Amino acid sequence: MLMKISRVPAFTLLILGASLIVLAQDATKRNDREQQPAAPATPQRREEKKQPDATKYSYEFAQKEFIVNHVVITHDALGRGNVSFERKGETTPIVEPVELSAAALGRIFGLWTELRFLDSEDNYQASKNFAHLGTYKLAMDDGKRQRTAEFNWSDNKAAWALANEYRRVADQAILIFNIKLAREMQPLNTPSLLTEMDGLLKRDGLSDPQQLVPLLNELKTDEHIPLIARNHAERILKKIAK
Repeated sequence: MLMKISRVPAFTLLILGASLIVLAQDATKRNDREQQPAAPATPQRREEKKQPDATKYSYEFAQKEFIVNHVVITHDALGRGNVSFERKGETTPIVEPVELSAAALGRIFGLWTELRFLDSEDNYQASKNFAHLGTYKLAMDDGKRQRTAEFNWSDNKAAWALANEYRRVADQAILIFNIKLAREMQPLNTPSLLTEMDGLLKRDGLSDPQQLVPLLNELKTDEHIPLIARNHAERILKKIAK
């Protein structure tokens, strides 16, 4: 005997199907919400942007009887600044931009730190007086404190080394200015200026010889200057490269 299977009305199947679809969508939404990473917590305080170092540094040398009788170097914490110098018999100083190399800046800042300059009240002047050789001034200003120290000779090794570092910066900057001027106005003076450069290089009198490489590369091929100067420039380049 065959059993009779009751038929489910079509509209009931439609309602049941729609319900299953809604349930599936709800489950999917819940899963999506559960899998989403939590938003990072907003910090209550943002870290303040570090202000750049506004400290200013300066060096001054004066001896009225010298050919170059007054030199002033000023620079910032990045080693960028100016060098001004006056020649005997001239009243207007020459001002040139200067940028200390990373190597020179490292040595100079190391010496400022060793001196603890703004925290110190040390007198750097030696008991002996050598005013006839010129007077040096070192100064620092960090915006809150400032100090200047003056001496013509010092037994403080760091203070004397710092003055010598700045003297190298000045000598190199003045030499570069003189060579550039000679190329334009007096090419016959370039051989003697390159001899001066060679002498400074031999006695460690330059702040950073690597800074001279671009200029020397120009000089060795500059047909406006004497051949002897071009050849000398090439020799100096080889010495610097060693």
